[in-house]
This record gives sequence, C-alpha cells and structure tokens, in this order.
Amino acid sequence: MSGNIKVTDVKIVNLRTVKHVGDIEPAWSPGRMSPFNIGGGSFTEVQTDAGITGIGPGMHPMLVDGVKEYLVGRSAFAVEDHAAALNYYSQNIHYQGIAGVDMALWDIIGKAANLPLYKLWGGEKEKIIPYASMVVLSTPEERAEQAVSLQEQGWKAMKLRLHYETLPEDIELVEAVRSAVGPDFTIMVDANQAQSSGTWQPGVMWNYKRAYETAIELQELDVFWLEEPLARYNYDGLARLNAEVEIRIAGGENNPGLHEFVQMCEMDTYKLLQPESMVMNGMTNLRKIGNLAELYNKELVPHHGGGNIGVIAHQHLVASWRHAPFMELLHDPPIGHYKHKFSIMANAPEVDSDGYMPLPTGPGIGVEIDPDLIINN
Repeated sequence: MSGNIKVTDVKIVNLRTVKHVGDIEPAWSPGRMSPFNIGGGSFTEVQTDAGITGIGPGMHPMLVDGVKEYLVGRSAFAVEDHAAALNYYSQNIHYQGIAGVDMALWDIIGKAANLPLYKLWGGEKEKIIPYASMVVLSTPEERAEQAVSLQEQGWKAMKLRLHYETLPEDIELVEAVRSAVGPDFTIMVDANQAQSSGTWQPGVMWNYKRAYETAIELQELDVFWLEEPLARYNYDGLARLNAEVEIRIAGGENNPGLHEFVQMCEMDTYKLLQPESMVMNGMTNLRKIGNLAELYNKELVPHHGGGNIGVIAHQHLVASWRHAPFMELLHDPPIGHYKHKFSIMANAPEVDSDGYMPLPTGPGIGVEIDPDLIINN
C-alpha cells in the first residue's frame, strides 16, 4: 500500500460502563480510592483516506481541536514530524495526552504494512513475560497467599509495594513472600518515592539512609529491583545509591522528557529504566529511550501503559527489544484484575498457564475495541 496515506479525522470515542467492579486504595496514594470497571472510558481514533483507522488510548477532549488542526491532511506515516510538532502544540497531560494519537498513527502504519508492530520494529519474540504489579499495600500474610496463587497459575514474577512506616515492616512483607514462593520466582519492589516532582507526597517519605538500608536487605532476599527509592529529581542521591548497592535501582515512569533520560543515563542514576509512553506522549518518544538504554548498557521495562491499549503497545515494544526482560501488568485480583481494564478490547491477549502473554497476531497494535461498548454520539 502507498505510503501517501493522509489523515482525515481525529476523534474521541466514548465507551459504556458495563459494571463497576469496586474501588481499591493504591499504596502510593493513601486515602484515595481507585475505581475498577468493566468497560467504560474512551479511546482515540485516527481515520485516513485509505479507509484504515488507527486506535490508541483516549485523550482529553480539550486537545482534540488542536490535534485535528495540525494533523488532518498530513501523512499518517510521518510520525517523527508529528511527535515533534504535537509535543510543541499540545499540553502534556499524563495518561490523557497525545500518546493516544501517536499510538493510533503507529497502528495505521502497521495495518498498512500488514504487520504487527513488534515485527515492524524488528522483533521476533512471540510472547513476553508479564509481571503482576500489585496496587494495594496489603499485609505480609495476604501478599504471601497472593504470591502462591499467582505462582500456581503460572505467573513468573510479581511486584510488591513498600509503603509501611518502618523498614522492618517492609522487609517482613518481602520475607513472607520469598518464603512462600521459594527461590524460583521473581520479586520486584516499588517504593514510589518519585510520584511528586517536588518535595512532598502522601505517605511515608524515604531519606537516603532508608533507601540504602532497604536495598541492602533486599539484596539478601534476591529481589530483582528496587524501584523509585528516592525523589524524582534527586539524581545525585540516586547515582550514589546505584553505585553503592548491587541490586538494580529502577525508575523513570514519571519523567516526561527525553532530556531527563539522557541526564539520568549520563549520571548513572538507574540500572534499569522504566519510561511510560502515556507520560512521554507516545511510542515514538519511548522507542528513543530503548536506543538510549542500549547505548548505556541498561535494561528497561516500561511502566504499565495506562491499563488497556497502551499496555498492548508496550507489549510490542518489549517484544522488539533485546534488553527488556519483563512487561508491567497491573494485576491485583480480585478487584484489580488486569482483565477488567482489558475488557474494552474484543480480542485482548491473556496470560497463559506458563506465565507468558502472547503477542497479538493482527496488524498494527493488533487489538480491536468491543463494538458493543461503543457509544454512538
């Protein structure tokens, strides 16, 4: 098919909510509840003069007119130009920004080439390893029970939240899980200390001593990484910690700028990078972090991608990267089950009994929205 495919329209399509499953309290946001629904929300749709339509996560309605003014009439293939221009013209709204447009354009390119994105990007992994990313702090007993259940279902890895008031309580949680699952199960932990761009955030806040002592304890428990142990822009502290401990120090999900990752690599703040396409305005920017990580001999595992279409886009990237060992999948059942956010898709992939998630085989992003959920405005 010709590469001269032009964009004709950009719109937001709303989806009906089938059921409210429940609310849970994220460990990183104590006192505030997060809803989980079947269905609901919206997605971004980019239409072309070739009859090919691309989809991505929903963006904020206030961005639509500006995106249309720039994009309509232009080639759907010029993603680098569009990413640069829309980064300038559009406000960066995390998880509701132009990432949905960028993903939809890549979906169009994949469909025009009749290739899944991971193959378009040079990958050949037909399945990847997701890790179950917990949402709630919970208790050592419950998390140990959850870990055993996941292990029995075939999952290979899970991530715990460390948000207790004291270090011994945090370590007790990890010890309970390690004891329950044994050595052949990967455990990651997340301190979520980089949620704020400033000097305050809710919940317990770590200093360098707490971060260092936690890292030393976690090394003895064979924890794969310690995520966001210090404030987002405490690059000096992060670089010092990264140099003084053996465990992987990981982070980057809240950093929106390419230049920030360049600086983090130059200062060696993290051994493992965790960029988020829904924060960085899309896959075009995120792919650059993949190249940067490889140049600096770092692993990378993208942040969770917003829970639905963005997760699938990340799955394609992970399958195309040699240095991406896992994919994050928010999964804290029963309320926080990953299938609830996947419910807007008619052909969403599932984690199999061996703990892998197969790649979509269709062209582009490879998933379709359940037509029964679409609200026709």
